[in-house]
Amino acid sequence: MAAPYRVTVVCLGNICRSPIGEAVLRARLAEAGLSEVYQVDSAGTGDWHLGHGADPRSIDVLNAHGYDHDHTARQITSSWMADTDLLLAMDESNYRNLQQLITHSGWTPQLRMMRSFDPALSHLPEPHPELDVPDPYYGGPDGFLDVLRMIERAADGLVDWLPQHQL
Repeated sequence: MAAPYRVTVVCLGNICRSPIGEAVLRARLAEAGLSEVYQVDSAGTGDWHLGHGADPRSIDVLNAHGYDHDHTARQITSSWMADTDLLLAMDESNYRNLQQLITHSGWTPQLRMMRSFDPALSHLPEPHPELDVPDPYYGGPDGFLDVLRMIERAADGLVDWLPQHQL
């Protein structure tokens, strides 16, 4: 059996958006019977929260909507690129940081913005500000629910896209 295709969901600190993205994408792939083919993880571009769990508001929104999760914050580095097939950036800043890491790594994983897989937004060029998943960290619980809904729409499109476009 071939090695799983590795997808890494990336935000800034790896405690809000990317853990939600990881949990939702894993669930969607499992529902589609594809969990053996795709491996999903997440990381942040910054190191502020290394070793911490997900933000309690991320955990609350995942629990409230029936998503399994187990998370410890990690930081992505250029060394990850050799073992990563697809990077999913949550916003333009993450996208630009990942471009730099890819350039320094010597490897060429595919880089996309998470919301580019939302069918309603797929016409936008990447990166694009309308493709940003806003960082809910400084807001209340409603922001985390908004992030979940954005990621769910994108994950559905991604699960449809992956089997036809993996490298």
